[in-house]
Amino acid sequence: MQTTKSLKYWQWRTIIVTMIGYAMFYLVRKNFSFSMPGLQADFGITKTQLGIFLTLHGVIYGLSRFVVGIITDRSSARKVMSLGLLLCAIVNILFGTSDVVAGWVISLAGKAGNGVAIGSVLVYIMGTLWLINGFLQGMGVPPCTKTLTQWIHPSELATKMSIWNMSHSIGAGLAMALCGWFIMPHLGINMSADPDVVATIAANVKLDPADPKVLAFAEHFGAWRWCFLIPAAVAVLGFLFLLVFFKDSPSDVGLPEVVGKKKAIVTTPEEAAEHNAFVRKHVYGNRIIWTLAITNFFVYVVRFAALDWGPTLLTESKDISMASATTLCVLFELLGGNLGMVFWGWATDHWFKNKAHHSSLYCMIGVAVCILCFYVMPKGSSLWMLVIPFTLLGFFIYGPQALLGVCAAQHATNKASATANGILGIFGYASTIISGFGFGFIADHYGWNIVYVTIMVMACLAILSLVTMWGAKATGYDDTDLNRGEAAEAE
Repeated sequence: MQTTKSLKYWQWRTIIVTMIGYAMFYLVRKNFSFSMPGLQADFGITKTQLGIFLTLHGVIYGLSRFVVGIITDRSSARKVMSLGLLLCAIVNILFGTSDVVAGWVISLAGKAGNGVAIGSVLVYIMGTLWLINGFLQGMGVPPCTKTLTQWIHPSELATKMSIWNMSHSIGAGLAMALCGWFIMPHLGINMSADPDVVATIAANVKLDPADPKVLAFAEHFGAWRWCFLIPAAVAVLGFLFLLVFFKDSPSDVGLPEVVGKKKAIVTTPEEAAEHNAFVRKHVYGNRIIWTLAITNFFVYVVRFAALDWGPTLLTESKDISMASATTLCVLFELLGGNLGMVFWGWATDHWFKNKAHHSSLYCMIGVAVCILCFYVMPKGSSLWMLVIPFTLLGFFIYGPQALLGVCAAQHATNKASATANGILGIFGYASTIISGFGFGFIADHYGWNIVYVTIMVMACLAILSLVTMWGAKATGYDDTDLNRGEAAEAE
C-alpha cells in the first residue's frame, strides 16, 4: 500500500514538473507570433518572409525532435531537457537584441553610408537565430515522452499524458497573455503622434497612412524585442527548476518500474544492437506509426493556423483589434485546448478502450465543423460570436494533438516512445511548409479566404487518414508486460 501511495505521489509530481518545464519552452517559442506585427512595422519584414521564418523553424524543430528522440531513448531525459531550455533562453536573448547586432554588422562592413537597409541584414540574422532555436526546441518533448511512459501504466497513459499535454496550451497561453496583454500594449514606444514615423510604418506594412491599422502598429513600435527578453528570463528560472526537481524513472527514487523492466541508458554495443532491432520492428517497420505521422501533418497545419497566424489572421480577416485577437487566442489555448485535452484523454481511457486513434477521429470531425462555422462569420461579428467556434476549435484540435503522440507511444512502447514521437514531430512540423510560408504567401497574394479553405482541406485529409487505421489495436505491449505493470501498481 505504501508503494502505491509513493508511486502515485511521484507520478503526479513528475507530470507537474515536466508540464512546467515544457510550458517554459513555449514561452521562448510562441512569443514570435506576437512580435510579427512589430517586425513588420519597424523593419518592413513581409508576411511571406515571416512565413519562411515559421516554416524553417518548424522543419528544423521536427527534425530535431526525431534526432533528440533517438538520443533521449539512450540517455538521461533530465539532462537533455534542462540543457535545451537554457540554450533556448540564450538564443531568445540574442534574438531580442538582433537589430543592434545587425547595426554592428553593417558598421563593421563599412556599408552604413551605402544605403544598405538594416532590415535586409536583420532578416538573415534573425532567420539564423530562429533556426537554431528551432533545433534546440526539439529538446523539450522527447524527454517528457520517455519519462512519462516510464512512470505511467498504458491503461492510464491517455488520461495522464493528456493532462501533461496541457503544458502546450498553458505555455502558449502564457506567451500570448504576456506578449499580447502586457508587453505589446505597455512596453512599446508609442509613435502614433509622429507623422514621419507613421508614414514609415505605413510604407513598411504597405497600407495608406490614414488607415487605422497603421496607428495600431505605431502604438506597439519597438515592443517586439521584449517579447523575447522577458520570456528568456523566465526560461532561465525554468532551467534551474528542472535541474532540481526532474526525476527520470521510478527506480531513481527507489520504486519498482511501472511497465516491464527499467529502460536503461544504452552504453554497450550489445545493448545498442538489441535496442536498434527493437526500434526497427516497433517504429520504423510499424505501419501504424507512419499513419499517425501523416495524420499529425494535417492536424498541425490546422493547429498552427490558429497558433502562429492567430493574431494576424484574426485582426485582418475579421476586423477585430489586437486585444480582441489576443483574447480569442488565449481562450483557444487555455480554455478550449486544456478542456479538450483532459476530456478527450479521459474519454480515450474510459469510452474508447485506450484507442486514441478512435477518439482522434471524432475530434477531427468536430474540427472541420468549427472551421466552417468560423469561416462563414462575416467581418464585424461580435467578439462573443467569434469566441464560440474558435474556442471549440481549440477543444477539438488539442484532442488529436495530444492523443496521436499517446497512440505512438503506446505502439512503440516505453522502449522507443521518444523515437516514435520524433517521427511524428518531423511530420507535424513539416506542416509549417504549408502553415508557415504557404499561408504567408497565400495571404499576401490571394487573401485570407483561400487560407481558410486550405485549413478545411487539411482537416478533411486528417479524417480520411484516421479512418484507414480504425481497426488497429490500442497498444504494442504484450500481455506479460501489461500484467507486470498492473501487479507493481497493486503492491
